[in-house]
Amino acid sequence: MDRSFSSHIGRRFSRELFLICLLCGSLQAQKIKVEYDKNLNFAEFKTFAWGPLDAVARPLLAASIQGAIEEELTKRGLHKVASNPDVFLEMYGSVDSDMSVTYSNPLYSGMGGIPSFDSGFVMWGAMAGGTTAVTVHKGQLVVDVIDAAQKKLVWRGMATDNLSDNREKLVKQTNKAVEKMFQRYPAVK
Repeated sequence: MDRSFSSHIGRRFSRELFLICLLCGSLQAQKIKVEYDKNLNFAEFKTFAWGPLDAVARPLLAASIQGAIEEELTKRGLHKVASNPDVFLEMYGSVDSDMSVTYSNPLYSGMGGIPSFDSGFVMWGAMAGGTTAVTVHKGQLVVDVIDAAQKKLVWRGMATDNLSDNREKLVKQTNKAVEKMFQRYPAVK
């Protein structure tokens, strides 16, 4: 067999393998989904605060995500306050395994509990005071913006990714997910 022919075949195989790897990598990229009330004027929201925070398995990662969310909202003209905000923020996430959340959060009382992460806005209706069970899947981050006056979910960002085991890469992945989510936040700067 001619060496130049086999060399040509080897280079072609290497290029095709590289393209396949590149394609597979892009197919596993972050998936971002954002839903919000399109009839609402988000420019009216000027202040935000965090809802009650539960204990988390990775507090440093949670703090990093919170900081990224706060930064994105600040870029959009909102200011963090200690009390009486226009909107409350909630976040849910899972790094290691699927997790089920079952309770009635008073911040969502206008919705009857935490709306399902798998349904659309049209489906977000339940009896007030009800309890909700939702599943947060491994590699999923959910950020909710809740109208404080109405106690109603008005915006939700969801990111799903194959997460890195490396802490630094994981922080970069989550920060990038938050940035991508809030690029779709409808408020004007």
